[in-house]
Amino acid sequence: MDCFVITCEHGGNRIPPAYRRYFSSFKSLLQTHRGWDPGALEMARQLAKAFGAPCVSSEVSRLVVDLNRSNGHPRQFFDAVPVDPPSLRAEVVAKHWAPYRSEVESLVSEVVKRKHRVIHIASHSFTPVLDGQVRTADVGLLYDPSRPGEAALCDRWKAALRSMDPALRVRRNYPYLGKHDGLTAHLRKRFSPRSYIGIELEINHDTVFGPVPRWKALRRTIIDSLRASTEPQNSVIRKYSQ
Repeated sequence: MDCFVITCEHGGNRIPPAYRRYFSSFKSLLQTHRGWDPGALEMARQLAKAFGAPCVSSEVSRLVVDLNRSNGHPRQFFDAVPVDPPSLRAEVVAKHWAPYRSEVESLVSEVVKRKHRVIHIASHSFTPVLDGQVRTADVGLLYDPSRPGEAALCDRWKAALRSMDPALRVRRNYPYLGKHDGLTAHLRKRFSPRSYIGIELEINHDTVFGPVPRWKALRRTIIDSLRASTEPQNSVIRKYSQ
């Protein structure tokens, strides 16, 4: 049986009071894609509700600490968080990064121990233009091509999305590669392909900030297409219960 786990690593742009003095010059940056993933938390919550799944999320800005980066990764911290004293970044890791990663990993472990397979959907969004390059997708599905279950699910999901909305531009491993450093990549090292499928869902900000009916319709289409992509293997998607 498959059980869903939904996460959202960049759900907000909140700066905890203890670190606000470091970001006084970066208020405008916090409102951009550098500070958070607009729409990602809304999508994550609706996915969790639709599939009866746990949802682990954070509204602390990725500029404080990027929960989707490994500990020690060069892009784990934004420059505003000083290197000295070293205890500061260690405190941020202990208060924000480590508890989040631990919670997600514990959820996945619990499901795997029950001999079920986890389908982990990490909800993200992306800016339509980066460094002058226009992104040519409405939805991206990121996965590791070496994991057959992930590749197969993304094939079915893409086909279902296009079937439900032929005008939708859906690309796999775009605008990023799913096998690069991230939470899903970490969990793949911990769990076998038979017990863990990790997909990062990426949604273009053009839709998030576009007409409300269009954004609402896309969320519904994403949920319906994911259900259609998983039900052939499971006649009923049962509710996950902790």
